[in-house]
Amino acid sequence: MPTLDKDPARISGMFDSIAPRYDLLNRVLSAGLDQRWRRRAVRELRLKPGARVLDLCAGTADLGLMTTAEHADASVVGVDFSGAMLRLGLKKVRSAGGRIGLVQGDAVHIPLPDGCCDAATIGFGIRNVAEPGKALAELARVLRPGGRLAILEFGEPRIPGIRTLYAWYFKYLLPLVGRFVSRHRSAYSYLPASVRTFPPPAEFARTIERHGFVDVRAVPLTAGIVYLYVAARA
Repeated sequence: MPTLDKDPARISGMFDSIAPRYDLLNRVLSAGLDQRWRRRAVRELRLKPGARVLDLCAGTADLGLMTTAEHADASVVGVDFSGAMLRLGLKKVRSAGGRIGLVQGDAVHIPLPDGCCDAATIGFGIRNVAEPGKALAELARVLRPGGRLAILEFGEPRIPGIRTLYAWYFKYLLPLVGRFVSRHRSAYSYLPASVRTFPPPAEFARTIERHGFVDVRAVPLTAGIVYLYVAARA
């Protein structure tokens, strides 16, 4: 499988640059489906009252906000390495309310104590981590035994005709629109490249299992455009 430069400083700098238009592009490029995918991920957590949730690679806090919208008594801590994304997320959190704290940190060195969380999420961020296995091990460390994990990540559609159309969209149209709206030269060329080099669903599910999780499922959403990985801490 081809490699892709995922130096943390480079990737965080890229996200700092596109932060002001990140949410708009998410809605436009996913035709609004991104919120539906996040809602499904939150529901798979099966949160109990008062649950403590980690949102890793939190970005602008969309998934954390979805969690507290679905479970008003849940408390969320969002961790991300992009300061600009977190600043925008903080504005959204203050506007919407909810028990959400945001912390700048590294996915492979999560700034939380062992076993402190009941559940964890990652929304379209694990493919940006240079060493995803280390991030998964850290997630296992901060989750209590039995704690739930939900990871959303892009995939490739399984239906041949849709797969061909989607490949064209991802290779040509998405970078063009992304570059025009974000005004960043390479960020939306990086996106399809990072998806192409990400492991296939079955392989990534095995990686999750190897790093402290059981009952791992890879659930295709919207014909496999996105996969939802669900697991429990062993």
